[in-house]
Amino acid sequence: MFRFWQRRRRVLVLGLDCASPELVFHQWAQELPTLNALQRQGTWGVLRSSIPCITVPAWASMLSSRDPGVMGVFGFRNRADYSYDALTTADSRAVHVPRVWDILGAADKTSLVMNVPQTYPVAPLKGHLASCFLTPSTGSAFTYPAIFKQEILKQAPNYPFDIPNFRTADKANLQQRIHDFIDVQYSVLEAALTSKDWDFAMHVNMGIDRVHHGFWRYHDPQHRLYEANNPYQHTIRDVYKQVDSWLGRLLERVGDDVTVLVVSDHGVKRMDGAIAINEWLWREGWLVLKTPPTMETPVKFESLEVDWSKTRAWSTGGYYGRIFLNVQGREPQGVIAAADYERVRDELASHIASIPDHVGQPLTHRIFKPQDVYQTVNGAAPDLIVYFGDLHWRCVGTVGYGQPYTLENDTGPDDANHAEEGMFLLYEPRRSGGPSAERQLMDIAPTILQRLNVPVPAPMQGRSLLSAP
Repeated sequence: MFRFWQRRRRVLVLGLDCASPELVFHQWAQELPTLNALQRQGTWGVLRSSIPCITVPAWASMLSSRDPGVMGVFGFRNRADYSYDALTTADSRAVHVPRVWDILGAADKTSLVMNVPQTYPVAPLKGHLASCFLTPSTGSAFTYPAIFKQEILKQAPNYPFDIPNFRTADKANLQQRIHDFIDVQYSVLEAALTSKDWDFAMHVNMGIDRVHHGFWRYHDPQHRLYEANNPYQHTIRDVYKQVDSWLGRLLERVGDDVTVLVVSDHGVKRMDGAIAINEWLWREGWLVLKTPPTMETPVKFESLEVDWSKTRAWSTGGYYGRIFLNVQGREPQGVIAAADYERVRDELASHIASIPDHVGQPLTHRIFKPQDVYQTVNGAAPDLIVYFGDLHWRCVGTVGYGQPYTLENDTGPDDANHAEEGMFLLYEPRRSGGPSAERQLMDIAPTILQRLNVPVPAPMQGRSLLSAP
């Protein structure tokens, strides 16, 4: 039976959330021997992320080959409908399109899915699954089949799904927790790869994302808080080296006849500051509050009393800005006539485009209309999607700073924002490769299916990495 497994086609996908092509392919290439070997022998390049370039919905977009508009998922928290306060968490139940393992299961292929975002709550599949960072605790039903949970907990009784409170000032403790997290998750993955039958296996490592957010100021000389020769200067590099060592060990376990994909959902950029977008909307007259903030303590938007009968726009914060218009016939107290919608949307986009930084210097903002960037738009989508300051600035929804800027994140210390440029490495036994033109993350699912001789469903929007871009 083992020889049969070795002869059949198999695909292993090793996901590195937030991994940077610049760090992997260039800056640390010689210090990452496993990734460097895959690069020399395989096909590699930049993997353009989804819009928005964040974990949720990027991984689901990658594995379904459908864009966020089609999925109706625009971030970790989404409007449930067009009311003002109904928000839902985009867990596995928010993904209504088939992902790779669903399609493979229908073709009688077996999958091993470990820690892939938006897999909690778990759903049945042909194979084995351990859910993602959305899992509340080991007390939850986090595996399919259920007995797989006991196998994992026997090996790792405190099996971690994420690194809690990674936005913290206690860097020494965070550094250790990241290393421990990576070791435990990869050790469990190693056991599963060698004990389970699979045609397709995938794991996503969240540790790289967390180390970027926690330690980028110590790594990047361009960061405003960087200090030379600081004690954490090599923390990010050391995590990449730890991951690289584990990848080498895992690849030895699965043998050299397996197609290997190493992918990231987005990249990383230093964070220079944040636009307090609701404060800006309030000051510019788009957002009307019944009781203005005191400017003593910033207040979460959800705690404010909004006069919806006079408000034209509001926003939610995050790595990017989501701007919503208050439209007649759509929102309960809409004030913008449907006939004026496009005019008002263009007016607001023009005003946002002129927001400078905290000292009055111009910033480059990228502003998207969902209808322009998605194949179709489902769900209660933002009316505008904004990348502030070329993604060197994030967005916060909090109000009460006394100005529409803050140099700190409103959810705890955070040094990094996301970049649109992720990475991919494709290694195929007995095939040569080389550098590739930039590809889009929706190209990954068709690549997996093609390597496993499963037809690519017509609705998929990407193209296999083995075809011309």
